[in-house]
Amino acid sequence: MKIKNTLIRSCIFAALVLIPGIGSFAQLQDENNTEKQPPSPATFSVGADLVSRYIWRGADYGNSPSIQPAMAFSVSGFKAGFWGAYGLGQYSKQINDSTIANMGHYAEFDMYLSYTFKGFTIMAYDYFFPNSLNPNSGNKFFNFKKNTTGHTIEVCLSWAGTEKFPLQLYAGTLVYGADKGKDSTGVYGTSSDNNYSTYFEAAYQFNVKGFGVKPFVGGIPFGSAWYGPYGGVINAGLTVSKSIPISKEYSLPVFGSVITNPQAESIFLVFGISL
Repeated sequence: MKIKNTLIRSCIFAALVLIPGIGSFAQLQDENNTEKQPPSPATFSVGADLVSRYIWRGADYGNSPSIQPAMAFSVSGFKAGFWGAYGLGQYSKQINDSTIANMGHYAEFDMYLSYTFKGFTIMAYDYFFPNSLNPNSGNKFFNFKKNTTGHTIEVCLSWAGTEKFPLQLYAGTLVYGADKGKDSTGVYGTSSDNNYSTYFEAAYQFNVKGFGVKPFVGGIPFGSAWYGPYGGVINAGLTVSKSIPISKEYSLPVFGSVITNPQAESIFLVFGISL
């Protein structure tokens, strides 16, 4: 518990140090500019990924191909958007040694709000999982009560790296909602108190003969019902991507990933296309 609290305080301290620094740098830039810069234009974006498996932070969600639509609005460094995932096949979940439950088609609906400046992004992300057996009943999307909500809010801080040093860093903590700590028996996810599950990731992006190559590694400092029962590496692998020319105006992005979860002793090979 002492280690857990120390890590959380360290994450909060880092955010408090970095964010004011970004603001001070922005103010210095404004003072040095003699001409007022025009505001960034507002833009909308819409698209979708089709993946052979939905693997997120080392875990399989839905055990089937998944279509993942996205919409976003951006202006002057701010971005607000929606993201979803919908399994194309049904999946089952083992409840205990003798019970396997039909979970229907996996469904997820997320919302986020972010601000980016000089490669740093601070974001609030809301995860929500609709009723996969009956999407027209029992979703309770508008329930935000602490102990009964299906929403989980994550606060994240990331750095995109630079052109010469494309190291990408990410840190996120679940701060509210359906992320609960351990009960008296030591099982995560059953307490009434928030667990503050935290995830860190580092990746390095580079190009090799027209292919984008990105090795990555991610882990958790302590146990979580979301990620794993104890601290350690839960997500490591390699993504290779390429845009295939279809016409003079359009190229089709494709990607493949090999992903392993050392804590769960699992491994996945994923293929996807972006539309």
